[in-house]
Amino acid sequence: MSFRFDFDPTNGLLQCSLEGRVTSDELLDFYRMAMKCARLKRPRSGITDMSGITSFEATPQTVRELAAMTPAIPDTDLLRVIVAPASDVFGMARMFESQGEATRPNLHVVRSYKEALVIVGVQDPKFEPVDLDELRNADT
Repeated sequence: MSFRFDFDPTNGLLQCSLEGRVTSDELLDFYRMAMKCARLKRPRSGITDMSGITSFEATPQTVRELAAMTPAIPDTDLLRVIVAPASDVFGMARMFESQGEATRPNLHVVRSYKEALVIVGVQDPKFEPVDLDELRNADT
């Protein structure tokens, strides 16, 4: 799996994108990095784009563990959206959403990126890449 983070400083929108084959260990690593990135960038909303996933091999137990963790964006008032067009990924994302309702009341799972932009209220984001090496070395 590969992942990247992009940030739109004007709109305060953090975008996380996952691609390729996703295992439980990789998903946990991604989530830890997303938490660091959110602490560093302090977004006003977030989109996790899972459109590029070709094989989702993370277990339901891992998804439940992630849902029990502190949210990557800790402010419960902030909007966050997961884009999951593939049925298997959509199902796991919905499980994550339902398991974490108490700590993520403003989480939405949608099938298209266009829907995600409507929810966060951004029409034309201008993203800048987040340097993963800098993020890995950041003391946040």
